[in-house]
Amino acid sequence: MHPLVTTTAAMAALLLASAQAGAPHAAAAAISAQAGADSLTLPPPKAGRTRPLVVVVAENRGAETTDFIIPYGVLKDSGVADVRALSTGPGAVRLMMSLTIAADQTLAQFDAAEPAGADVVIVPAQIDPKDQILTAWVAEQARQGAVVMSVCEGARVLADAGLFKGRRATSHWHSLEGLAKAYPETAWVRDRRFVQDGPVISTTGVSASIPASLALVEAIGGRSAAQATAGRLGVSDWSADHRTSDYGLTSGDYAGAVGAMAAVWSHETVEAPLADGVDEIALALKADTWGRSFRTKVVTTAADGRPIRSKHGLVILPGDRPHPGRQGLGVTAAPPAPQLDLALDEVTRRYGARAGRLARLGLEYDGPGFSKSR
Repeated sequence: MHPLVTTTAAMAALLLASAQAGAPHAAAAAISAQAGADSLTLPPPKAGRTRPLVVVVAENRGAETTDFIIPYGVLKDSGVADVRALSTGPGAVRLMMSLTIAADQTLAQFDAAEPAGADVVIVPAQIDPKDQILTAWVAEQARQGAVVMSVCEGARVLADAGLFKGRRATSHWHSLEGLAKAYPETAWVRDRRFVQDGPVISTTGVSASIPASLALVEAIGGRSAAQATAGRLGVSDWSADHRTSDYGLTSGDYAGAVGAMAAVWSHETVEAPLADGVDEIALALKADTWGRSFRTKVVTTAADGRPIRSKHGLVILPGDRPHPGRQGLGVTAAPPAPQLDLALDEVTRRYGARAGRLARLGLEYDGPGFSKSR
């Protein structure tokens, strides 16, 4: 289960375990990578294709919102690859933070349509990282020659599929110690937002989906394509530079989270109004941020209750009808990446500095206003 994102009960257990352990990160359990590539490399597209086929895959019961939507939206925006959203089975796909989508294809439908497999498979964090259907499918795609990339704790799926054995990999700061114990034949890397070792790529926490996706764009379409895409997103840098040691939970974080969860009278439902053409990247960033405040439930709403298609073609299903008086998520037409900073500012103003810090820790995000103090 992904740290700092799932149910409040799971969140409390994770926070308590960290506070009792007295160690905010696992310095001895993962290696430091002070130097490494800021770029990714990919083989040419498979025979018969003029550009790569990239798929983002989720188990229907749940995947992390930003991990899934950011690579989908960024690669679609770039225009350098064909991109599809896949689900393990038919029906809606639940994304954490209360978003629900409809995938383009199931795994079975994709396999029937594309017997050669994908060129690139992107695996977000999953509610059930040991789902046998997903794990087996990812392993088979790797066998067919796909480059497989995990985002955040999607690393658990790749590790369980055996793709990291004898290789270097990374994941969310909070998971490194547990991963090192569970998969000791992998060298778990600190201080790099993304790591490539041969045909497998992995990233640190949730917000690393942005630089890693831009690095993929650069690997496929060149520096100019990545720069153009980054400009539309409002991003100026997508290097792998990172400091894992800046992240860690304290007893104060634990107390703040438990206190916020206990204060049920102060919890709010925050609406994310849907309309055709909504920027799914901005929507994901804002929903993920508000959902990590320990004070809010995010719901997507549409007056007519119908599914919508986002800016880049993702089908999003509304969860409710609009209710007057609810706090709005405030997704705008501005470049999406800076809306993450705006959302963190909004959460901090509304619920206090502790709520903002917890959201940053969950996102593994060190943008403006990030405090390393504990």
